This record gives sequence, structure tokens and C-alpha cells, in this order.
Amino acid sequence: MTKSDEYPELDFKTTDELKIDEHIINQVIGQDKAVEIIKKAAKQRRNVLLLGEPGTGKSMLGQALAQLLPKSKLVDLLCLPNQRDENNPKIQAVPAGTGRRILNATPPAQLLQNGNDNNSMYTMFIIFGVISIIYGIVNYFILSKESDVLQAANRISFTFFVTIFSLGAMALFTLGKSLSQRMVKILKPKVLVDNAELEQAPFIDATSTHEGALLGDVRHDPFQSGGLGTPAHERVEAGAVHKANSGVLFIDEIATLSIESQVELLSAMQEKKLPITGRSERSAGAMVKTDPVPCDFILVAAGNENSIRGILPPLRSRIRGGGYEIFMNNMIDDTADNRKKYAQFVAQEIKNEKGKIPAFTKEAVIEIIKASRRISGRKKKLSLKLRELGGLVRAAGDIAREKNEKTVSAEDVESAKIVAASLEKQMVQEFIEQNKDYNIILNSGAEVGRVNGLAVLGTASDSGIVMPIEATVTPTSKEGISEVIATGKLGKIAQEAVKNVFAVIKKYKGEEMKTRYDTNIQFVMSYSGVEGDSASVSIATAVISALENIPVRQDTAMTGSLSIRGEVLPIGGINAKIEAAKEAGIKRVILPKLNLEDVIPNLRSNGIELIPVENISDVIESALSETKQRETIVKKIKKIIR
Repeated sequence: MTKSDEYPELDFKTTDELKIDEHIINQVIGQDKAVEIIKKAAKQRRNVLLLGEPGTGKSMLGQALAQLLPKSKLVDLLCLPNQRDENNPKIQAVPAGTGRRILNATPPAQLLQNGNDNNSMYTMFIIFGVISIIYGIVNYFILSKESDVLQAANRISFTFFVTIFSLGAMALFTLGKSLSQRMVKILKPKVLVDNAELEQAPFIDATSTHEGALLGDVRHDPFQSGGLGTPAHERVEAGAVHKANSGVLFIDEIATLSIESQVELLSAMQEKKLPITGRSERSAGAMVKTDPVPCDFILVAAGNENSIRGILPPLRSRIRGGGYEIFMNNMIDDTADNRKKYAQFVAQEIKNEKGKIPAFTKEAVIEIIKASRRISGRKKKLSLKLRELGGLVRAAGDIAREKNEKTVSAEDVESAKIVAASLEKQMVQEFIEQNKDYNIILNSGAEVGRVNGLAVLGTASDSGIVMPIEATVTPTSKEGISEVIATGKLGKIAQEAVKNVFAVIKKYKGEEMKTRYDTNIQFVMSYSGVEGDSASVSIATAVISALENIPVRQDTAMTGSLSIRGEVLPIGGINAKIEAAKEAGIKRVILPKLNLEDVIPNLRSNGIELIPVENISDVIESALSETKQRETIVKKIKKIIR
């Protein structure tokens, strides 16, 4: 049976055969609950808070909501001069497309009329110049009878006067023209928001914008006197909240907004209008404040799980009171229907590239599905980290394009996995290559107090690493008091895991562990730190090995969380960890029994032995070298974990 035969639901040869729905809401993958809520939010104009991992489709849902909103209610926003108080510009809302027509409605004749306002000034200047020239000519003939020195002085001064007069005339002409044009500009409004060319309700992404860009601002004017200043209404700039009027305002990482910005955002949501004023106290714009500007938008705020603590409670209350909160799925069931959706996803990514990459064959799509299965790290699940998968699609497409292929093959996807490897994956590869020369990672023989632990780098859990853990047990340095010293930049959870391990060790060894021994634990070369509890079984094995002086097999690596009752609990990143062990030349991996079904099929048949365990006694039995003493230890441990 070929790869294609394993997936009969994918009934196409290339992704060119797949049709892509024009509606964004139908392009969202794996977020069925969120899609239904977005449809309700569009119909009822509700705010939405989306929380979940990056790359799961939050911004796409915001764009879909904007597409579902009607265009008929769109308006242009004009900023008009205020003849009574120029620092309080007026605001006018007109139907979309009307703003440009109003701006261009000033007749050309008005320009000439305003241009003549400086004629009296020109006339006076010319009269003064003519009189001065006549005086100079007359004076020249009178002084012709004087000495040569006086004549020369008179001619030099007259020439200097004429030069200065000419330059002054040109400067006056230029200034007068500028002032004349400025007078015409004062009479014209400014289009703050122009929706003339929009085919749907606006979608404004205000992620990471500063206060002025979000809430509006008034530009500073360095020329505030002498008639050279820019009128206040022309310096007004609309913010994202105003541009999103009648549409959607999308803010990712909402918790990164300052408290002040969140308060202003809340005010805009409540009042549905917000005046624009200068945001800098030292700017000339600080004195300007417009009339309230319409900003009737739907807020789609997004973030991760930790964002909840950074959202102002009244702002979150406003969203919940007038909308919905959605926790995004990060994986879906590995079913035939969902695999067809992944084929649709690949086709969508190709379309978004606008011809940069060729179509994918069915076999290439299958490789993308397998990559999704691996990233999920769960049995019968597919990952919804679509941004990461989209990167793999583009990398494979680039490789095929470079080879001048008409379609992307499965081999291209396999090559892309190497080319587009994450930084963490590249760091692991470099770490492995460097350590081959120094034998830091052992994959044969046996050592007392040394265990090959398994960990992942980064937050994506797609880059595994073999991390040696060593333990030594020495007589206590303080009589009656034992110490446990763990080094390697341990995080809070890792430190708590060490405490849980010693709860089990103390049960095993009794009072002498509390009063007779100091224990030192080292996470070898953990320069980036250690966090999490998946090294619990490794720590326990290393300590027991050091206590009993029984060597640990170095062809074995292990991972698993240990409870205070001695149970081995499931952990994350299991596939990445097994891959790391394989790359390091390790032949056996001890893992939690509950994680066995999470291992992807190709890792179960790649020559590495997987040993599922339920408790610490199973770990010790599989990890320690085979001796009579090992059997005694295993029996003793089984008694304390019952």
C-alpha cells in the first residue's frame, strides 16, 4: 500500500484541483466554535476576546468578522476649521466617497480673489522703490561736482541699495504668494478617514501601535507665528480607533497596551466617539482638541493565556458584557474530514503566495499532515499551529521553484524540514556536533550517578535535546542536617520537581537521607536554563544510582514527571525528545506509558527501543545495570509506592 492509498479521503492529484471559498470565515481551519461566535458577533456587533497560542488563526477570525459586516454604513470623516477657536476643530461625518468631492469643491476663482489680498502691500513697496531710485539719480548728478572719493562712496551705496531692494522684492513676492495660498488652505477641510475605495467594512490592525497611532494625535508645528504656521485642523491625524469606525479594530497582544491607552480605549468603546488631541505635552498640538470623532468599532482583542493578567478589569468587563471570550483550539482530532481541511489549508497558503510557489502533490500534502501530527505531540491529534506549518509550505515551495519543478513533491517537504528548521533545532544540531568531539553525551557503557535526560528547547516543543544529569551523594557537612543542591539555572517548576523527587527518595532511604547525606545534582551544560518537571525520573534515577553505587546504562535516555507517590506522569514534546535521543545514537528511551500512544508511527519503527513505564520502580528496573542489588532495590521501591 502506497502513502496515497492510506489517505483515500484526499481525492486529488495536486492542490490546483481544490476550490477555495472566497469568504474568509470559510477558510478558518479547526476553530468551529470560534467561527460560529464570530458570525453572531458580526450580526449583533459584539466585541470578542481571543486567547490562544500564536498562529492559530486569531487575526484571520478578525478579518472574517470585518468581511461579514455590511458596507452600507461606512462614512468619511472630515476635520473642519473653527473660525471662533482654531484649537477646537470641528468634525463632520459624510457618506463614504463624499469627503473627496467636498475637498475638491473649492472653485479656482477663489484662488485669484485670495491672491489679490496683498496688492496694497506690493503697491506701497513699488512706490517706495521708485522714489528711492529717483532720489539716487538726482543725487548722482548733484554729487558729480564733488570729489572722486564722495562720488565713489555714493555709487557704492546706491548699488548696494538697489541690490538689497531687488532681493527684498523677490522675498516679498514669494512670502506674499505663500501667505495667499495659506489663506486658501484655511478654507478647506481635511479628510481624516477616507473610505471611498473600501469594498467591505474596514479591518484595522492596531497591534503594537503607540498611543498616538491608536487614539489619534495632532502634529507639532514648528512655525507658530508670523503667518507661517499650519492651521490646527490640518495637523489633526486620525487614530486606529477612528479608522475602524463601522468596522473591526484588531489588537493582538492586548495586554502590552499601557494602562492609559486601555482606559482611553475603554472610553472610546463606551461613548463610540473620542476627541483627538495632541499626545505630547511639549508639542504645539497639546493645545488642540477636536470635537468628538465617531469610532463605533467592534473590538477583536487577542493574546495568549498570560494576557488575562495584563488586561484592565473594566476593559475585559466591557468585552464580556457586550461580547464573547473565546479560547482557541491548538489541535483537532486526526480524522478524515480534518485531514481534508489541511489539504484546503495548503491550497490557501499557495494562493496567498500569488504564484510564488507551485501546487502541492497529494503526497506532499500528506507530509504536511504528518508534520502537523508530530507538532501536536498527542495521539490521534493534528496541530493547529498553522503559521508554523505555513512556513513549511512556503519553504517546500521555494525548494521546488529553485529546482524548476511544476509541483511540490514529498521529497521537497522533507528537504524543507531541514532548511526551515527552527533556531532551537539548529542549536541542538550544533550542540550535538560539538559534543561528539568531547564525549559529553555518552551512548554506551554504564556510569554511576549519571543519566541521559531528555528536554525540549523553546516554547514550540519541536526541538529535543539530550541533557546529561549527574548526582553525587556525600556525608553531610552539617551534623544532623542534609542539603540538596541543584545547579543548572533551574526555573521555579524545576526546583519544585526536585523537592517532589526527594519526597520519594526519603521514603526509600528513610531517616538517614534526612540527616546523613548531602546531595548535589548537576544539569550538565544547561546554559539556557531548565524549566518544567519532565526531568523528575532522571533526577530520581541519578540519585538512587549514586546512593547505591549502581551504574546506569548510558545507551538509555529517559523522560517523565514523577509524583510524590512515585507515579510516572505524562509530559509534552515526546516526539522531539525521542528524535533527539535517536540523533545522539541512544538505543533505548524510557517514557511514561500514558505518552506511548502520542509517539508518531515512524518513531516507533526507526530502530530505537521505547520502554513505557508506570512508576519509579519500572524506571529503576530498566535503567540500572543488571545486578542482584538492582532486584533488591526494585522490590524495596515497589513497597513504598503502593
